[in-house]
Amino acid sequence: MNAAFNDDIGWLEELDRISHNFEYSNPQEILRWALETYGDKLTMATAFGAEGCIIIDMLAKLRDQTGLVPDLFNLETGYQFQETLDLRERLIEKYNLPIRFVGAKETVAQMEANFGGPIYGSDPNTCCHIRKVVPLKDALGGFSAWITAIRRDQTPERKAAPIVGPDVKFPHLVKVNPLANWSKDQVWDYVRAHDVPTNVLHEQGFPSIGCWPCTRPVALGEDDRAGRWAGTDKRECGLHIGEDGKMTRISKPVEKVAAPVHF
Repeated sequence: MNAAFNDDIGWLEELDRISHNFEYSNPQEILRWALETYGDKLTMATAFGAEGCIIIDMLAKLRDQTGLVPDLFNLETGYQFQETLDLRERLIEKYNLPIRFVGAKETVAQMEANFGGPIYGSDPNTCCHIRKVVPLKDALGGFSAWITAIRRDQTPERKAAPIVGPDVKFPHLVKVNPLANWSKDQVWDYVRAHDVPTNVLHEQGFPSIGCWPCTRPVALGEDDRAGRWAGTDKRECGLHIGEDGKMTRISKPVEKVAAPVHF
């Protein structure tokens, strides 16, 4: 299969077929396929949510089995919680996997000086674009596929995400979402079963963790992402959606199937 983007219908249909077949596979099988298919042209972006942490655990185990490992990076916006930065160090130490930092060309201080102060409150879309979207585009250069840790049940925009598909924002890439059909309970069952390090902020009421100025704890009964950009209708930082606000180019509806769990 051609890993580079093109508009060939056959290529899109092939990705669609692969994705639908993977609806019945566990994440480890999907990750092994990605490693064997893309090799050193495979990368993964992680913000160290629980989902990203369990994928790192799976990748470390697959490395021990196959000798294959993808590039790993974190978008260091300059606004990450210290607890998040500390978790990166714990993961590197536990799994012996390098996780590089990727950041904007200008520092937070430089950006805030250019705008006359912080813009995360007044213009969060521009802030996310400068601190996340642009650096991500640079970081993905030279790769053919990237792994994400998104789940369909996290936001309305993510509910149609395929397991494997063409990336809507970076059309030269294939996007691999091995946890797309997993639930939150499945994620945390894996964390406990494998003693996976996670962010201590999860224990303080933060189910979804982004930048500190735009993340708050959630109250009992609130949606897990209610603490992200609270008080606005913003649900996505812009990494995973196209200009039309959608996350997929695959035309077929996603089948609702039970995600297998093989720990």
